[in-house]
Amino acid sequence: MGAFLDKPKTEKHNAHGEGNGLRYGLSSMQGWRVEMEDAHTATVGLPHGLDDWSFFAVYDGHAGSRVSNYCSKHLLEHIVAAVPADKLGRSVEAVKNGVRVGFLRIDDDMRGFADPRDGLDRSGSTAVAVMLSPEHMYFINCGDSRALLCRDARVRFSTLDHKPCDPREKERIQNAGGSVMIQRVNGSLAVSRALGDYDYKCVEGKGPTEQLVSPEPEVFEIPRVPEEDEFVALACDGIWDVMSNEELCAFVRARLEVSDDLEKVCNEVVDTCLHKGSRDNMSVVLVCLPNAPKVSEEAVKKDAELDKFLETRVEGTVLLRLCIIGSSPKEKTMGMVQIWRTRGSCPS
Repeated sequence: MGAFLDKPKTEKHNAHGEGNGLRYGLSSMQGWRVEMEDAHTATVGLPHGLDDWSFFAVYDGHAGSRVSNYCSKHLLEHIVAAVPADKLGRSVEAVKNGVRVGFLRIDDDMRGFADPRDGLDRSGSTAVAVMLSPEHMYFINCGDSRALLCRDARVRFSTLDHKPCDPREKERIQNAGGSVMIQRVNGSLAVSRALGDYDYKCVEGKGPTEQLVSPEPEVFEIPRVPEEDEFVALACDGIWDVMSNEELCAFVRARLEVSDDLEKVCNEVVDTCLHKGSRDNMSVVLVCLPNAPKVSEEAVKKDAELDKFLETRVEGTVLLRLCIIGSSPKEKTMGMVQIWRTRGSCPS
């Protein structure tokens, strides 16, 4: 479930880069949570001669950050090592199988983690990633973080969340002797697939993909369409809790017409989700392809006009708040709520 702070930590971690015909930016914020458990990977140019491949991922940890941090550093090497060298870049099925094997191997590798004070490490993490080759996109998901592809101005693909109530997931959980209560595995864990979480992976006679919680990812291969592909967005559920696929796609497209600073665009996504009520850690990685929206003079002008209009509205609500200083706590709170509503209702 997780505990919360009295006020959110809004400092952000940012990064950006480019190569292989793409640009990326990312932003992460601790928010209201008492600990930052998210992690990420952004790599342009992969080992074993895959210089024209790239890999991006978001990891949403729970019950600690050890698994998410370890995966951010080592999952990619497990994946690449699992694909036969003579198949790299040549066989779609070999790559997809290598991804699955890489997940199972790193999950087995991390099982030996132990804290001398508490014994077995009980943390776990979702993982959502995209691996781009010159001709293909491999979308990879284990858990309820999510990735989407914006193609030709619309959401053309998104990964599927692994939730205990999904019939296929529920069947596996029950076959392993577990139950789904209050939409959680054994009434506790909110995801049905994850790396780590070894308390849910100890049913004798069952293989790793047959446990209450499975480390097996789903892997989707999508051929690239350079003249239509715009961007890929990956984010943890702190983003998706308050934004739909279509809302995020439209928001990012609109902001890309105003700024080519991808870190800034990602920061705006995170800030917007905080203002929309997200109480979780928040992380988003934005990967822009050559056909991504470009800055438009008309959009920049409209955005500046909107900012000016909103400034006058916010100033008005601030004056309203000043007028009620000294009033009851309830009245003061109502004044602050009005300010947040004014800001939160800004069109994107």
